[in-house]
Parts: sequence; C-alpha cells; structure tokens
Amino acid sequence: MKAIIGKKIGMTSIFGPEGKQVAVTIIEAAPNVVTQVKTTESDGYNALQLAFGEKKEKNTPKAELNHFSKANTTAKKVVKEFRDFSIDKNIGETVAVDIFEEGETVSVVGITKGKGFQGVVKRHGFSGVGDQSHGQHDRQRAPGSIGGSSYPSRVFKGMRMAGRMGGDRVKMKGLKVVKIFPEKNYILVSGSVPGHNGAVVFIQK
Repeated sequence: MKAIIGKKIGMTSIFGPEGKQVAVTIIEAAPNVVTQVKTTESDGYNALQLAFGEKKEKNTPKAELNHFSKANTTAKKVVKEFRDFSIDKNIGETVAVDIFEEGETVSVVGITKGKGFQGVVKRHGFSGVGDQSHGQHDRQRAPGSIGGSSYPSRVFKGMRMAGRMGGDRVKMKGLKVVKIFPEKNYILVSGSVPGHNGAVVFIQK
C-alpha cells in the first residue's frame, strides 16, 4: 500500500490526454512527515504513521509534542497510520505526491457533508404521494406506514425513516490520477471525493 493525507481544495475541469474534458477534484497533499515506523518485531505488524497539517503548539498536549519531537517536526493536526506501506521510509522523512503516477487508479476516503436532520424524500429518495385525492391533506412527503399493529407490534430495525443525514465515512474507489503538480503539492483525481472544501482526505493505492 501507498498513501498520503491531503486537503480537498475544490473541483474544476481540465482537458485530458485524449482531448476530452474531465471533471477533477484538486487535493493539496503537502509532504507528510513519518512520525512512527511500526514493524512486525516490535509491534506485531508493519505500518507507517503519517502526520499532516500544522497545529498550534499551545493547543497540543505534551505527550503529542514529545512524539512529534522524535521525528524532528512541529505539531501536526492529523495523524493517520497506514498498514503495509510499500515504500521504505524512516522516522522524520517525508512522503510527497510524487509517490503516485499519472494514470493510475486510487481510492479516496473522507467524511461526507453533514445535512442535519432530513426527511425520507431527501434522505432515502422516497417519491411521496403523487396525485391528491379528495380529503387528502399534507401527505406529499410523508413516510407512510412504518409497521404493523398487532404483529409485529414494533418497528423493525433499519426501517428507512427521517433522521440524521451525512457525516459518514465514505471510500470512493476507482478514481484516476489525472494530473500531479509536485511543486504545488497538488494531485488531481477524476470525479468527486467526499467532504466539503478544506476537508481532510486520505488517498490510498
């Protein structure tokens, strides 16, 4: 596996190598610092711990400051561990966008936008009641029946009802790396990725 932590900048479109216009998401992945190296001998598995984003020292616990000082780096905002990293790195070294190549396929993990409390039409795609009949009143976007009375005398778990929407961890698979700008730490992937502009995302291969 190879991976990097980045920040979603936004979407745009560019012309690909075949001359077709492609919708892409711009992700800024400043060099990630390796803050810990785990091995099978010491920890039971192989992994690299990467850190991304600057954080104020006064808002960082002393234990974290000591952890970052071992890698000779400043306090970081996001720390993420990736198992079975395919590139050998030592503590204190960096991982940049050039570990990926243009044209290869990656997965992007992020937290979707929170929509708050939503009804069944927006949350689950219910169509509601189409035509009104005589005496029908305010039922266009209602959920309808949710369970029986005498049997089962309860609402089944997992019933599609109104509730909190968004804010879920989502992995988008099969995204293509369209363009890489190493000098700007930008990586452009095809299509959309989860989260709002400025959200933290993980790019994995």
